[in-house]
Amino acid sequence: MILGHSCTRACRFCAVSSGRPQPVNPEEPDRIAEAVKTLGLRYAVITSVTRDDLPDGGGAHFVRTCQAIRRHNPHTKIELLIPDFGRQTASLDLIINVRPDVVGHNLETVRSLYPQVRPQADYRRSLDVLEYMSQRGKGMIIKSGFMVGLGETRAQVSRLLLDLRATGCSLITIGQYLSPSRTARHIPVRRYVPPWEFAKWEQMAYRIGFRYVVAGPLIRSSYMAEEGYQAHAAMPARERPS
Repeated sequence: MILGHSCTRACRFCAVSSGRPQPVNPEEPDRIAEAVKTLGLRYAVITSVTRDDLPDGGGAHFVRTCQAIRRHNPHTKIELLIPDFGRQTASLDLIINVRPDVVGHNLETVRSLYPQVRPQADYRRSLDVLEYMSQRGKGMIIKSGFMVGLGETRAQVSRLLLDLRATGCSLITIGQYLSPSRTARHIPVRRYVPPWEFAKWEQMAYRIGFRYVVAGPLIRSSYMAEEGYQAHAAMPARERPS
């Protein structure tokens, strides 16, 4: 995770602290690249806090980090999990131009729950970010993820999947929401979703055209990320389950 430890937003599902961020560390991209080399990573997922305080939302810092990793580790595949950048097309274009192997932006939850769960975000804006990346990225692999157990209905989850697929998103992760604390800051878990229901969402996602789907109680957006990239790159479309 780059761009510091404090987020300018206060999403009620997230364990990251919220507050005034520190200045961006110009040495961070090279330090990340060195860590990737030391760990011998074939595949690196780079994400960040949201930095609404920065004019570009941190887009240029993502680019510098990606470039540094490639200088030090030319064979490492890179997945960038980006914030919405306020849907600034200039920042999105920076990400497109650096050509990560996968670019992700998580929708997190259904539209009706955004005011409670992601009060400073916007469902339509996040869809627009994914659609812009898909349309302008010319073959770039687009990924997203969301949680269940926050109080959504099954019809709303179905709508979310259809909305995501319509943007051109082809990789998806679906996991169980687990509250980071019992404080009022975090939304409590409304329901623990059984494994069979995750299997149903996985089947639906494949039916409507997603190429790689990982769904289960302990799934998070970076889970088996390299496998998702490889599956997408190796075949035109994964066989759909019956």
